[in-house]
Amino acid sequence: MHRHPPFAYVEASRPPWHENVGPTFTRTRKPDWKPGAGANDRSFDDKQHVEIDPYAPGRSSGLNYKLLISAIVPRPIGFMSTISKDGTITNLSPFSFFQMVSFDPPLFVFGIVGNKIGTQADQPGTKDSLRNVLDTKECVINIISEHFLEAANFTCINAPYGVSEFAVSGLHQAPSAVVKPPRVKEAVFSIEAKLVEKREYQSKIDPSHTTATMLVVEGVRFWAREDAVDKEGSIIDLDKLRPISRLGGITYARVTELIELPRPEWESLCEGETDNKY
Repeated sequence: MHRHPPFAYVEASRPPWHENVGPTFTRTRKPDWKPGAGANDRSFDDKQHVEIDPYAPGRSSGLNYKLLISAIVPRPIGFMSTISKDGTITNLSPFSFFQMVSFDPPLFVFGIVGNKIGTQADQPGTKDSLRNVLDTKECVINIISEHFLEAANFTCINAPYGVSEFAVSGLHQAPSAVVKPPRVKEAVFSIEAKLVEKREYQSKIDPSHTTATMLVVEGVRFWAREDAVDKEGSIIDLDKLRPISRLGGITYARVTELIELPRPEWESLCEGETDNKY
């Protein structure tokens, strides 16, 4: 059996953290690209694709998990803070099955997976964050930045219910205005949210088990660090936010290189083409 070396040993062999590397803009790979030109690199044209059936006989759902988290990247991280129904226990956990789906109203979606026993708040096996959201109908979404990545990652620890990840990670609570769960004080941007909808999905292997729960939540209050937001409250400074995204396995990613591409307009394209083939 192949054994991986201890992570501390692997990390020690890598270059140190580049402290002064921040978001910078570069040109696109092919600035002279023209409409209709297709891919900017044609060296892969002779490569074929492999078909993968997610429900093939003998294929475990774990293989689908590994494949998807390595392919659907980078993923934003919803760092969710919640509180128990009686208000005595706080919980903090990162979810990379997370995304914004609307701005009017501000809606966000979480995919919470791995609840093999059930997703009712009083059932054993339910994840702490899900249990709290179902009990209180509230949560706070905090965006993870470089300056507290290690602490945020540590909140993944499988602590028993009743242990606050705020305490074990060293992160601090900040009061919310509309909902009961606290914000993460270290977060540059946070969103107080209320539950709009819950939907459960059953395993294809064993339909008696609920293995995924989708939560749709509505943002009811935004919080931005004062040095990171403009006067209108409309733009967050990326160099201050320094967001972290999720990749496959245990890999995270920084935002260090940016490119800009204007959105094309059909009318301008047609006006600029004397021999229009579109």
